[in-house]
Amino acid sequence: MPHAARGLTVGLFGGSFNPPHAGHALVAEIALRRLALDQLWWMVTPGNPLKSARELAPLAERIELSEKIARNPRMKVTAFEAAQHVRYTADTLALVKARNPGVDFVWIMG
Repeated sequence: MPHAARGLTVGLFGGSFNPPHAGHALVAEIALRRLALDQLWWMVTPGNPLKSARELAPLAERIELSEKIARNPRMKVTAFEAAQHVRYTADTLALVKARNPGVDFVWIMG
């Protein structure tokens, strides 16, 4: 998980990013600017528990492609959910908040 110091505002941009594309990058860039975020974390999910994984590219591939498209140095790409064995947004948010006290998080949907 990327590091965030107390007092920072971090956007959490969750998705399968299958594949990541220019639209995702645009949403991330706009969120950074308009919401005055200090950082934006791409939370690449191992799989949506409500969707079939049959056509889902491997997580490592989606991470690599996301890193290529998330060029802003304030953007961090993470496989946090896979590392923590969580898939539901509520569980992800609870863990992220518990590990980063004093950080304000904003959920980004696009």
